[in-house]
Amino acid sequence: MVEYIPVLMFAVVCLMLMAGYPVAFSLAGTALIFAMVGTATDHFDMSFLHALPNRLYGTIDNTTLIAVPLFVLMGVMLEKSRLAEDLLDSMALLFGKFKGGLGISVVVVGMLLAASTGIVGATVVAMGLMSLPTMLKRGYHPALATGSICATGTLGQIIPPSIALVLLGDILSSAYQQAQLGMGIFNPKTISIGDLFVGAIVPGLLLVTLYILYLIVISRLKPELAPVAEVDGESSLSAARLLRSLLPPVVLIVAVLGSILSGAATPTEAAGVGAMGATLLALGRRQLTIKRLRDVTQSTTEVTAMVFLILIGAAIFSLIFRGFGGEELMEDLFTRIPGGVVGATLVVMVVIFLLGFILDFIEITFVVVPIVGPILLAMGLDPVWLGIMIAINLQTSFLTPPFGFALFYLRGVAPPSVATRDIYRGVVPFIIIQLLLMLMLAIWPALATWLPSIVF
Repeated sequence: MVEYIPVLMFAVVCLMLMAGYPVAFSLAGTALIFAMVGTATDHFDMSFLHALPNRLYGTIDNTTLIAVPLFVLMGVMLEKSRLAEDLLDSMALLFGKFKGGLGISVVVVGMLLAASTGIVGATVVAMGLMSLPTMLKRGYHPALATGSICATGTLGQIIPPSIALVLLGDILSSAYQQAQLGMGIFNPKTISIGDLFVGAIVPGLLLVTLYILYLIVISRLKPELAPVAEVDGESSLSAARLLRSLLPPVVLIVAVLGSILSGAATPTEAAGVGAMGATLLALGRRQLTIKRLRDVTQSTTEVTAMVFLILIGAAIFSLIFRGFGGEELMEDLFTRIPGGVVGATLVVMVVIFLLGFILDFIEITFVVVPIVGPILLAMGLDPVWLGIMIAINLQTSFLTPPFGFALFYLRGVAPPSVATRDIYRGVVPFIIIQLLLMLMLAIWPALATWLPSIVF
């Protein structure tokens, strides 16, 4: 029974989180209590904790993680500068005269906003406040309107530069080296955040294309769900307005991703380019007041502090988990799963999907991935493919009723006239599309791995 203590630790952490306790303190507190009880009963060696200072210093000294506050600053700055609001108005003028045009505008703007912010909650709330009233006013069915907004809001998980991919890239890099060392490879290959960014481009664009195709088909088969919007204004005005609102975010995203793809900058340096570029855009639009700058820096500090505090809690948890023999237990369980690497991967994906109902991507990345990552990678999985699959899996989990985070975010800003069942019904087709994409990636892994092999 003692060998199952790591499983009990994990279960207790999940219960603490469901009870509403802060994530970082739940991870660290639960682990330390188990360590003290284990020491008192001679089931845990406290010398394992001697490695904790080195781990925490390694986190502080990790230059890759500097990209987190910089990308957060970039996203918050763009959100506060009303760039997305102007862009949505312009795209609505451009596509409004087509069937499903307003929905397509929401998907395109949501994609650009996701690439800019990389934060699911911020994107869903922003798109809900900006586009939902307009879509309902133009006659869109509430289910189609809310489903489109929730689905595009979760694109922040997979469209680079994504905070989720930054954190996943760092964790998977360590897991990949650990897996190779465990196999006796003492000159291990490495992967970077840039590899994940490049690997996510094709699946991300494919997902956006599938969303748009669905909206086109549904608007033609059932035009009453997505009527043609009446567009005011001259076409020349809309074209000029579109260029003025579309060019800045596109140039910024291209500058960030282009500097990584060309090898001119590391992801951390590219994040600095993005943060400075977003600040200059806000300044150029006369939106950079002292009050707004204070709000942006405060939001950035809060998110960054939360991420790093969770990282510290996760480091304590994983160390004590390992001290109780959790690694060996998980490896033994995985080898017993029928189906080999396919069966093990399927089980991990299902577990991560279910955990997405109660945990945010940060907790799953810091707690679950370090446990299962080295085992799956030692079985021969490609780290880039695994990272993209985890990101899309979490994206699907955040969209799935009744516990999906994106649904809660939109419910909080949707008008009372929109029923919760309409939100649930609206996301079902988009969930099917995301599952279809995961199936395509499982059948053709090159969708995620081909571009990184060409670029790097």
